[in-house]
Amino acid sequence: MKLLVKNGWLVDPGSNRCGRFDLVIEDGQVKQVIPVHADGIPEEAEGAAAGDVEIVDAAGKYILPGLIDLHVHFRDPGLTYKETIATGSRAAAHGGYTTVCTMPNTKPVMDSKETIEQQLAIIEKDAVIHVLPIGAVTKGQMGEELADIRGMKEAGACALSEDGKSVMNAALLAAALPIAKEVGLPFFDHCEDMNLVRGGVLHAGKKAEELGMKGITNSVEDVIATRDIILAKEAGAKLHLCHCSTADSVTYVRLAKEAGLQVSAEVCPHHFALCDEDIPGDDANYKMNPPLRSREDMMALREGIRDGIMEVISTDHAPHSAEEKAKSIKDAPFGIVGSETAFAIAYTTLVEGGYLDLPGLVKCMSLNPAKVLGIPKGTLQEGYAADFTIVDTNESYRIDPDTFFSKGKNTPFAGKEVRGKICSTYVDGNCAYREDM
Repeated sequence: MKLLVKNGWLVDPGSNRCGRFDLVIEDGQVKQVIPVHADGIPEEAEGAAAGDVEIVDAAGKYILPGLIDLHVHFRDPGLTYKETIATGSRAAAHGGYTTVCTMPNTKPVMDSKETIEQQLAIIEKDAVIHVLPIGAVTKGQMGEELADIRGMKEAGACALSEDGKSVMNAALLAAALPIAKEVGLPFFDHCEDMNLVRGGVLHAGKKAEELGMKGITNSVEDVIATRDIILAKEAGAKLHLCHCSTADSVTYVRLAKEAGLQVSAEVCPHHFALCDEDIPGDDANYKMNPPLRSREDMMALREGIRDGIMEVISTDHAPHSAEEKAKSIKDAPFGIVGSETAFAIAYTTLVEGGYLDLPGLVKCMSLNPAKVLGIPKGTLQEGYAADFTIVDTNESYRIDPDTFFSKGKNTPFAGKEVRGKICSTYVDGNCAYREDM
């Protein structure tokens, strides 16, 4: 069956198309992208009017390449009371995502060909979108012995990461990076010097002092970011800095790019939309790692995104149970959910805030993540997979965690008024989410 997506406004930076186009989709791929004239009449479409065609009316809405998230925690296998591949992938589809990358800190850790194959079997059975596993750098993420990097690549890992912690042994990371380069896997870097955390739970600023809690300084992130840029330079490896939160991270990434290094970086919506001043009190829905930083850091991140230095927006979707997040910030786990709020928060903060236009946002949330992974996605050109989302930016709405598909409801954005509602998400031409589902 063919699919004809009509009457929408296509925003596709990968093909430099921004305007009224109809899409003809067949066998899971974009077959034709048809310009629509000012009088509303499309150009001749080869076979578009012939037989058995499903019509999707996108009138008054934007058609975007499917969003790609380089950083999610779906907790499956082993921690499925928090999230599963099934619930996580449906949450991602609800948020406009068609491809996501799962971090390896599951139980067991994704640290071998066998564990990657185990997770891929779950993905094949339960996922409604493309889910790509990331392999750990060290066995069990214990930081003592390298994991089977070549075996994980062979099994289907899309990247390496020790996310949830850093590879604290610099010599061990220095040994891993040349192997990652050899097999073509980027290293997704969680930058946290554990020796500097000292029991901190919030940013080391006035809010932590006010709440009587230990602070996490910017140096916790900055020390590892600079170290690993140097190690990646030496190895010639591809480095992607995860969930950057400090002003100096923007500086370091800019300098690395100016030096011609293969360094990219992501920022999460909570880090560019909120700062520690926004924490209302002892509410663990505002506890994440890295923490909400100062207003100066937040503004520097926005400017880094605007200037193209921080070229990826990822979620760090980290669901926890309601019981876990009901505890004090001192005792609750780090992490918030983000798959179902990211686009709206980004659109409201960055597009309506004047930092990006919509094509610029699509680059950060679709085209650029695809480039980091080196996969043929992030665009709706002819011959590419029909992964797309339809978005309505006309009306505002309030974020309601009760509508989330994720098991996790732990968000600091409950009740926030936003624009950028996901109306439907299609993966390989098949509907993964629609408002009336």
